[in-house]
Amino acid sequence: MDYKYIEQLLERYWNCETSLEEEQILRTFFSQKELPAELAMYREIFTSADSNSSNDVLGDDFDARVLAAIDEPATVKARTISIRQRFAPLFKAAAMVAIIVTIVNAAQFSFNKPDNSDDINYANYTDTFNDPEMAYDNIRNALELVSEGMAKAQPEDSTAVNNMSNNTTDEP
Repeated sequence: MDYKYIEQLLERYWNCETSLEEEQILRTFFSQKELPAELAMYREIFTSADSNSSNDVLGDDFDARVLAAIDEPATVKARTISIRQRFAPLFKAAAMVAIIVTIVNAAQFSFNKPDNSDDINYANYTDTFNDPEMAYDNIRNALELVSEGMAKAQPEDSTAVNNMSNNTTDEP
């Protein structure tokens, strides 16, 4: 038997040029029980399409579900943005500018220095005391004044420190 028409339809089917009627002709041809051996390999392509087409039917409630999903109002999650959050990028930019300006000024100061001296003229400094005993007494008096000032400030600070240490350690 000559199957040239079926082979032509198959060729057009592979090129996506067939109409629905021609595809139906192919389905009915491949649904036969006896097929030529060279065309038998295409049977499952056309017979499986028939069995799947009955399973692809939408349910009766499909339209109702789609319309219900469309009619539901969309929930909007609104966030309140504080002034701090709104200006955060501006603060970051200002901080970066401040850091860059500080680095540039420090670099400019260190590069513009003529030499690595400390800019201190030690020749202008002279001793104020000729007697070392007198210098020692003045230093001792100054340190005693500092010690007295710290002793007056210490009781106020020590009560806070003692309260904190009593809460953390068990001393008798």
